[in-house]
Amino acid sequence: MVAATALALAGLVGTGAAIAAPQPNAQDDKVQIVHVHAVTQAERSAVNALGLDTTEHSDTTGVDVVLHGRADAERLRKSGHTWTVKNADLAATERANRAADKAYAASVAESELPSGRTSYRHLADYNAEMTALAAKYPTKVKPLTLSRSSVLGKPIRGIEITDGAANVNDGKPVFLIMGAHHAREWPSAEHSMEFAYDLLESGDARNAGLLKGVRTIVVPVVNVDGFEISREATPLGDFSLFDYEMKRKNCAISVNTPAQYQPGTCADNPAGALRGTDLNRNYPGFWGGPGASASWSSETYRGDAPGSEPEGAAVRDLISSHQVTTLITNHTYSNLVLRPPSLASTGFSPDEIQYRALGADFASHNDYANIPSFGLYDTSGSVEDWSYWNTGGYGFTFEIGTEGFHPPFQDGVVAEYAGLAPAAGAGLGGNREAYYRAAAAAMDKAMHSTITGKAPANTTLSVRKSYTGMTSPVTQPGGGTTPPIPYTDVLTSSLSGKGGAFSWAVNPSTRPLVVGRYGRDPQGPPQPSSPITNPAGVPAVGASEFTDVTIQGMPTYDNGKVIFTFNWPGGTAVDWDFYIYDAAGNQVASAATADNPEMAAALDPVPGGYRIEANNYDGGSPATDWTGTMSFASPDPAIVTGVKESWNLTCTSDKGKVLGTRSIIVDRGQAVDVGNPCNRGK
Repeated sequence: MVAATALALAGLVGTGAAIAAPQPNAQDDKVQIVHVHAVTQAERSAVNALGLDTTEHSDTTGVDVVLHGRADAERLRKSGHTWTVKNADLAATERANRAADKAYAASVAESELPSGRTSYRHLADYNAEMTALAAKYPTKVKPLTLSRSSVLGKPIRGIEITDGAANVNDGKPVFLIMGAHHAREWPSAEHSMEFAYDLLESGDARNAGLLKGVRTIVVPVVNVDGFEISREATPLGDFSLFDYEMKRKNCAISVNTPAQYQPGTCADNPAGALRGTDLNRNYPGFWGGPGASASWSSETYRGDAPGSEPEGAAVRDLISSHQVTTLITNHTYSNLVLRPPSLASTGFSPDEIQYRALGADFASHNDYANIPSFGLYDTSGSVEDWSYWNTGGYGFTFEIGTEGFHPPFQDGVVAEYAGLAPAAGAGLGGNREAYYRAAAAAMDKAMHSTITGKAPANTTLSVRKSYTGMTSPVTQPGGGTTPPIPYTDVLTSSLSGKGGAFSWAVNPSTRPLVVGRYGRDPQGPPQPSSPITNPAGVPAVGASEFTDVTIQGMPTYDNGKVIFTFNWPGGTAVDWDFYIYDAAGNQVASAATADNPEMAAALDPVPGGYRIEANNYDGGSPATDWTGTMSFASPDPAIVTGVKESWNLTCTSDKGKVLGTRSIIVDRGQAVDVGNPCNRGK
């Protein structure tokens, strides 16, 4: 969830602005969650750009925003948006959540989780439990400390789970599951940790195959500084500047932070929880673009430079030194399975068909919406947008639940993980099953690449490649952009064995970023334009009428896009809103702005019948009744660059002598036999 928590309360808007002393909320100035009406991706991105506490809870009707008082509401009102109140007193909800957690822990000896846990962990709990699991399962669990410590010098810890875990150069594909990039999103860490227990102690029949075939790396808490501050904070429940339980960011102090806000500790300073960088806006891939803030005090502050934060750099090092074929980074909240691209302007990935299908498989168990990240709103600098486009491994964000940052443990952790009521995935397996499917996908050879061959004993094979990437054009606080900034990544991993035949799971040698973009060639002409029938009569203001249309398909027409256009006399003084539903009643498009004409579009529409709802939002009459047309466009063809990149494969003896090198080009789903790469003659 993203935020500018309490900026409006304190009067802080731009970079370097002063923070007024926080004032307690009056009874008529309570913190609320509202649903802002924003039916298009562009409108949701515009809401996100207002600098308010914009959540990831979004659908085709709008996006949820936390209003921290009257100043936030006024800013939203001045932007021209309207909204519906969903939670009129968020602080009261937080107090009720704490009471529910206390009651649950007191009444249940053991939960349905694989660990049996009944309450939220502290950072020390995670570290102690990972140490205990490594001691209990010494051949299956290897302790892991990431390459870099946090801003405050804390180690970022995890565990590696597989048969023969100590052999880190075993050539197995890697499934990486992470939590707590954002400090206050406690369930994200819980879910990650529980999957470790599942693999080791649940007795699930799939565990043997997964332990044999895939290395699962669990890093439950990435933002260790912020998480510990959030988890140990005295609960205030008022969402003020100094409500550290609601801290999101890490503990960095930006060079742009005014001098008066630099003193003090991360847990006790004049700027409260507002200091720090949003780790999930700091990764260098597409850094500096829309959906991240240039203001040091914003909850989505992107950082002083691409990849500037040690916690994110540690994750980059981890991914760059392993063949992470599948990645899940857990967050709260919204019931979403998100995949790249995070920016609409990037275009769909060249792997879109397989990528989307994998997300749908996960969503079939947690019943989350399976959408590209930009479908929520544009964001830049996220971990999976860097990892996928630059390493080729499939990465997803899970936005867990619908109840908030850290809802009652029974709901946000137990139910969501195990697939129990009231979770959307009740009876479907929940996130537990989705994680199992992700681990299985990590070792699915159709989803990564494979290098095979034979190598002598006492040798090590290594693959390596380096590249220079570019950030987005960097948005500036005063408007406009500056040129993209280059950054360098080095990807490398190794394989060691006893000699003989080997099979090595790797990601594709060519980065998806340079492969091209998804599309397809048209198989026929698009359907001709046609008028939309307006039913007789005019509904009362606030009421709706309905009409049906049919979209045809092959072998007659191939429609890559359908565009619905509606207009009426009276200009923008009259407002009609339109919603389009498929035959199953699912909303597939909407046109509900204040514009005239209103336009809605849907990509690759499924042939069949559709129903259009025309809502007389304001001023519709016989004299200002609507007319509509339905037009079509052919699909956009794929962009295929033809560019190929290679892995540089090196064979080295145990004495450090290079025995052979060669370049290997291998695509997704492909296996390449390199023979004996240690023989210079072959």
